[in-house]
Amino acid sequence: MKLVRIILLNRNTVLVLAVIVGLIFGKYAEFLKPYTVVALALTMTFSLTGLDFSVLNSFKKIVKPFFAGIILNYFLFGSVILTLAWFLMPSDELFYGFVVIVAAPPGVAIIPFSYILKGNVNYAIVGVSAAFLASIFFAPLLVDFFAGSKGISSFDLFLTMLQLVVLPLIIAQFLRLKYLFPFVQKVRGKVVDWGFAFLIFVAVGLNRQVFFSDPKKLFLVSIVLFLGLFGLGILYDFVAKKFKVDPSIRLTQNMLATIKSSGFSVFTAITLFGKEAAIPSAVLAVMVLFYLIFLSIKVSRVSK
Repeated sequence: MKLVRIILLNRNTVLVLAVIVGLIFGKYAEFLKPYTVVALALTMTFSLTGLDFSVLNSFKKIVKPFFAGIILNYFLFGSVILTLAWFLMPSDELFYGFVVIVAAPPGVAIIPFSYILKGNVNYAIVGVSAAFLASIFFAPLLVDFFAGSKGISSFDLFLTMLQLVVLPLIIAQFLRLKYLFPFVQKVRGKVVDWGFAFLIFVAVGLNRQVFFSDPKKLFLVSIVLFLGLFGLGILYDFVAKKFKVDPSIRLTQNMLATIKSSGFSVFTAITLFGKEAAIPSAVLAVMVLFYLIFLSIKVSRVSK
């Protein structure tokens, strides 16, 4: 019983379990698809309670991390991922899946992992906040530019961003009130983990035939994401070292340049372009998990 409890409360295990269950019981994903919007809204709201906007009070102090968050999470990550996907993806839907990943806000996990891995937490909060705010405008523009011919309305996507980013941001700040926040802190991790797990299960379940019968697509998607996370992350760390960037800031910048919200991109890809477009986001969830483990091992080795 204790082992079961440990498994169910471990974030890494839960996300990997979601992939496995999606592959085995994926036929039920179609029935659960209508509930993805509720799962995402709940997950985003609890995730965003980790953002403390009080650090944004003095713009003069935060101007560097503010723009760094936008440049790293959108321009640097986006240029690498979209270039690779443009040349390697065998179908439009898979390429659009990568467009959605680039359009998505950053992963809120950047903040707790900045703390765990001894990065710069304030830098992470400012950078993530900036990229979240930028996503409201960048997401519709990116999707319209790359997929406007599919008849996707950028204004409709803008409204979706208001519902799935701005509204959760506002509700999250209410949940940070003194008499609510202690309870929210207790359940936040589990709500977020299981919310993302649900979204990953649906994405994997809807595409289980690809995982079993079309390994080439899966391989190409994995190559793009591996190079976009591990390749970009290692290269960025090397260059930042050469420029003598402070190690704590360098670590946080590394995550800002590589970590996206897989839950958001899963839902948006399915909604806008169909189930095949969600394959990159489903693989992204696992790849991000491996990358964070890689960073943890790397930091641990450096500390020793």
